[in-house]
Amino acid sequence: MGRKIGLFGGTYNPVHFGHVRLARQLLRLAGLDEVWMMVSPQNPFKVNHELLPDSQRLEMVQIALRREKGIIASDYEFRLPKPSYTWNTLQALESDMPDGEFTLLIGGDNWTSFPNWYHHDDIMKMCRVVVYPRKGASINASQLPQNVRLVDTRLINISSTEVRRRIASGESIRGLVPKAVADYITEHGLYAG
Repeated sequence: MGRKIGLFGGTYNPVHFGHVRLARQLLRLAGLDEVWMMVSPQNPFKVNHELLPDSQRLEMVQIALRREKGIIASDYEFRLPKPSYTWNTLQALESDMPDGEFTLLIGGDNWTSFPNWYHHDDIMKMCRVVVYPRKGASINASQLPQNVRLVDTRLINISSTEVRRRIASGESIRGLVPKAVADYITEHGLYAG
C-alpha cells in the first residue's frame, strides 16, 4: 500500500495561519501520511486580478511550512495545462505515482458546488473526498456518498482577502500569517495599496 496523500488545493494568495492549522487537522483527522498544499496556478471558478505570480505564492507556502511535519508545499499543478482542473491533476498524479493513495480535501463550500466540477463523478470514483466545514455551508453527513467523509475541523476565521485588505490599508497582519511570510510580503512590497 502506498503513501496516503491529501490534496489540499488553493491559490494561497497569501497563505495564512488558517490554511496551516487546517492542513494539520486534516492530516490527523483524515488519517493521511502527507498533506500537499497544492498551489493552484488558476482556479477555473475564480478570476482573481490580485493573484500574485505562481512562484511567489509557492515561496510563501514553502516559508509557512518550514517547521511542519507531513505538510508539503506542492507546485505539481504548475506543469499541467491551464486552467487547472482537479480531474486532470488526479489523472496525472495516478500516472506519475501509481502507488499513491490520494484523498481530495475540500471545504463545504466547494462540496456544495461539486456537481459543477469537471468530471466530478469520475473524481469520486478515483479517490476519497474529505470535506471540512466552511462558514455558510451546511453539510449533512448522513446524505454524503459512500466515498465522501465529513471531518470536524475547527473553523478558523481568517481569509486571504482580509489579509490583502489589511495590507492595502496599512493595517497589521500580525497573528494572521506566519512572521516569516509577513516579512516576505513586506520585503517584496506585495499587496500594498
